[in-house]
Amino acid sequence: MSEYTAIVQKSGDWWIGWIEEVPGVNCQEATREELLDTLRVTLHEALESNRADARSAAADHFEEIRIAV
Repeated sequence: MSEYTAIVQKSGDWWIGWIEEVPGVNCQEATREELLDTLRVTLHEALESNRADARSAAADHFEEIRIAV
């Protein structure tokens, strides 16, 4: 399981948040708890979509290598 950083803040009646490491993963919810749940789901969907896009672009012959930073 990987860890990511959620940046969250209260803005008026809403909670808004972003995943720092993944552009485009941002959400807005009425409560902090709902926001964190939605960020988790949105992050998961974004990572799955990026993974599918990369595999599709590589076609049939590719090598999968884990890289740690």
